[in-house]
Amino acid sequence: MNRLLPYILLTLIVVSCGTPSGQFKIEGRFKNFNQGEFYIYSSDDTQSQLDTIHVADGRFAYTAYIDDTVTFQLVFPNYSEVPVFGMSGATVTINGDASHLKEIEIMGTDDNELMTEFRLSTSELTPPEMLRAVENFINDHPESAISLYMLEHYYLLNGEADYAKASELLQLIQPTRPDDRQLKLLSRQLQQLKGTEPKGKLPRFTATDIKGRQVGNAQLDAQLNIVYLWATWNFESQNMQRQLRTLKKEYGSKLGLIGISLDARKLDCQRTIDRDSINWPTVFDGNLWQTPLVAQLGLAELPGNIVTDRSGRIVAKNLSLQELRDKIKATLK
Repeated sequence: MNRLLPYILLTLIVVSCGTPSGQFKIEGRFKNFNQGEFYIYSSDDTQSQLDTIHVADGRFAYTAYIDDTVTFQLVFPNYSEVPVFGMSGATVTINGDASHLKEIEIMGTDDNELMTEFRLSTSELTPPEMLRAVENFINDHPESAISLYMLEHYYLLNGEADYAKASELLQLIQPTRPDDRQLKLLSRQLQQLKGTEPKGKLPRFTATDIKGRQVGNAQLDAQLNIVYLWATWNFESQNMQRQLRTLKKEYGSKLGLIGISLDARKLDCQRTIDRDSINWPTVFDGNLWQTPLVAQLGLAELPGNIVTDRSGRIVAKNLSLQELRDKIKATLK
């Protein structure tokens, strides 16, 4: 019996642990979403690959293999996103109505339960009220992984971002996470984004377009240049792209264009490019909002855009379609 005791204890430990170390499990059930799929990805560069979670009879399960804490994003068919905070050896349960994603509950770890509480309590806030709530949360919980997510989501990937406030909040978080690799990445990103404000210079960049060609600043040598976001699932951005096609025909080499697709599937992107006869570079990597170039250039709206002159100086950002037309016509007349 004494010889068996260590094995019995080991078995009890394994059983009691539930999810093995090195794994993070997501389980759940949705109302109004019986069959289909949604996506999952992470801003952590070791977990950045887009993956698919399948739903059958409203239920789903997914296992990620992680060694540390990782922030995931769930991307639903309407392309709204919900964060999930992964932890090695943990399981979280997601329940809710797919038609009311702001009200879903994610339970199983402290961070996910705290984020659920925040999401439910702020679901009716206006954008200015939400920013104040986010600032208060970061002040109260600077050590939390949620604060890192909020800093990126509401301050770095926000078309109306206040970079001075972002720097202030970053300094609040840093002492609580001195060796955090993601925080260091956000700090570098914030410095880049400060340079993308009007009158700044477009950052140096290289990317791969949908045809496998390298594109970058060298392609933006026209009198006026526009880098813009679009997606097949966003009508307004497609309409803007079609209007740019018309203006490109009118002004030719005076107007330089690079599109960045936020689609998940290459086939969807290519079909639209072919249908609309888009003959300038389109950057595509299938990573949706996690496309590195989106963060590097500080683009956070759909449709979003940066307008530069021949020297790379930013002359406007996130113009509406009418404002973009007016800017092009006034500059290239």
